[in-house]
Amino acid sequence: MSTSTVSTSTQGGSRGDLWRAPLPMTAAVLCTGLLALIIAGVLTGVSEPGELSDSGALTRWGLPVARFIHHLAMATALAAVILAAVAVPPQRGPRQRRKLGNTDAAAEHPIFTRILQIAGLAGVVWTVAAVAVLVLTFSDLSGLQLSASDSFASGFFGYVQSIANGQAWTAVVLIAAVFTTLVTAVRAPAGLFFIGLLGLTAILPMALVGHSASGDDHYAAVNSLGLHLLGVVVWVGGLVVLALLAPSLGREAARRRAGTDSGDLTETLLRRYSTLAGLALLTVAASGVINASLRIESLDQLVSTEYGLLLCAKLLATAGLALIGWLHRSWIIPRLHSRTRPAGMLFQLILVEVAIMSAVIGISTILGRTAPPVSEELPGDASPARTLTGYDLPPEPEGSLWFTLWRPDWLWVAVIVFLAAWYVLAMVRVRRRGDRWPVLRAASWLLGLLVLLWVTSGGPAVYGMVLFSGHMIQHMTLTMVAPIFLVLGSPVTLALRSLPARTDGTRGPREWILWLVHSRFSKIVTHPIVAAVNFAGSLLIFYYTPIFGLVLNYHVGHELMIFHFLATGYIFALVLIGADPLPQRPAHPMRLIILLATMVFHAFLAVAMTSSDQLIQAAWFGNMGYDWGFTALEDQHRGGELMWALGEIPAILMSFAAGVIWSRDDKRETKRLDREADRSGDAELHDYNDMFAEMAERDQPR
Repeated sequence: MSTSTVSTSTQGGSRGDLWRAPLPMTAAVLCTGLLALIIAGVLTGVSEPGELSDSGALTRWGLPVARFIHHLAMATALAAVILAAVAVPPQRGPRQRRKLGNTDAAAEHPIFTRILQIAGLAGVVWTVAAVAVLVLTFSDLSGLQLSASDSFASGFFGYVQSIANGQAWTAVVLIAAVFTTLVTAVRAPAGLFFIGLLGLTAILPMALVGHSASGDDHYAAVNSLGLHLLGVVVWVGGLVVLALLAPSLGREAARRRAGTDSGDLTETLLRRYSTLAGLALLTVAASGVINASLRIESLDQLVSTEYGLLLCAKLLATAGLALIGWLHRSWIIPRLHSRTRPAGMLFQLILVEVAIMSAVIGISTILGRTAPPVSEELPGDASPARTLTGYDLPPEPEGSLWFTLWRPDWLWVAVIVFLAAWYVLAMVRVRRRGDRWPVLRAASWLLGLLVLLWVTSGGPAVYGMVLFSGHMIQHMTLTMVAPIFLVLGSPVTLALRSLPARTDGTRGPREWILWLVHSRFSKIVTHPIVAAVNFAGSLLIFYYTPIFGLVLNYHVGHELMIFHFLATGYIFALVLIGADPLPQRPAHPMRLIILLATMVFHAFLAVAMTSSDQLIQAAWFGNMGYDWGFTALEDQHRGGELMWALGEIPAILMSFAAGVIWSRDDKRETKRLDREADRSGDAELHDYNDMFAEMAERDQPR
């Protein structure tokens, strides 16, 4: 970084050269991680052959090493692309180009070039390591030593095609390969943003295998592990990228001190990374505690089991990393502009933090191969509901249980907590600046988030897995109730008022929001006809195609269902009653026509469900094994009635709101015309009357 050059001038050439070169840092990281693998391997007995068959020393030791390299390379590649998309200017500013004597308007910033080189190289390592993990995992599970024999090849292809673990790691290999190919060709920030999203999808298959796939409370385990991996990618990968950028940032700092450049990119980049790292730290800590609580039944297992000891070691290392991060943000970064800025200490702390992080990754690698104290096997006397859903059958549904029975969906809990905290802080920032922000909007937003929390983690989420009526309550609340309150909160308007605008050529949250609002994608999905067809047609396609079965059987499908119906409902409500900016908004009569057509369609579909004698997804809802006094078909008929009620009542309320908005807009337009008439003396009206008078004169016979 830029402080590497400072360390050269203030602490001596030899010490400065040490921090300018990334090679010592790379060697230290690899040695620390491998040492953690060896120590953890000795503690957990990973170096011993398996009880049933021996896959060979190469597999026993190579698999943890390959996993360690994979995790580190994946985090580095993804973090590099994320930082390139949101934190580093893609081009030098006009003033910088004039000082350097460069008139090329497309001069790429050297830091931007370097960070994409890091992303490309890390992507290659990630892809190769993913292939190694795939092959070595098959060798480890099958007990076959690595060889070119026909039995190994045939078994490996069967593993890739039919076994969930093999399918998951094959998906990771494909994602890594596509990511690496695209990152070498794309330079636009928007393209890099979507490449980063593509790379982050590799977290999904990784979260679906291992202990989270087979352990108790499958949904909570998968979601918490996914959040954990997301936080690790941003935190660990970002720090490694900053350390590898040290020489380039040092040269930029030298130019700035020599007067040939402007702006301190090092401090800016550190502050932006610090913000991301703080959010990532909270995510890693909270999700780690949740995931550990699912694997540990009592506190004494933390010191009496190998799994618990590894958890304690990981916890202590994470606490040390949090302390170093706090030192960065509170003490070192604010002093980068001072005469005695501690550049050498900054990079020493960074290298120590990277080394500790590599050790944590090594411990996590062994932790994933260590059996937890809680059994992961399905009980032999498991009920049909437990076999299908992974959970025991809940109590018979009663009125109060819909509000007192909870099963947290930690992915949506994290999203809701983040959105609530952001909205409150943004509102406080706007009001402190002297601007007005209605409290009713904030109350509507928080109420919408509360409804979303209930529908994703409360009674509808619990009973939605075993009853069609419960699923319908969850579905219609997601798409018709929660979006109304969220839209009335006007979050986009609040974001544009509260978020700072960037002037260095990078895209921050405000710039990305503006880009999305004015994008072609936004113009398409917010078109009134598209929004209405997507909103209504999703119901028909979802329930009368195999998509419903995929959602019931696969966790990823369930989460995508929640996102889809929440998004379609939000866009539909935004087009009709929202105040946030849109590329286009229908006229008031068209809004009422769309609402009326939607109500008719809901009624038609609800009547079809209540009168049908064919059970939807009979293999699922017909085999739950409950005895609550009604059949699955009767429950489906009840679900159709709920669909009608939960669809029509919010639609009527939206119609009323649309009418109120129409009336207010007419009053506002009338007042505007009156003010214009007062200023011009009704000139427009007089011109209008004169035009008719002239026409009448021309029409009179001579």
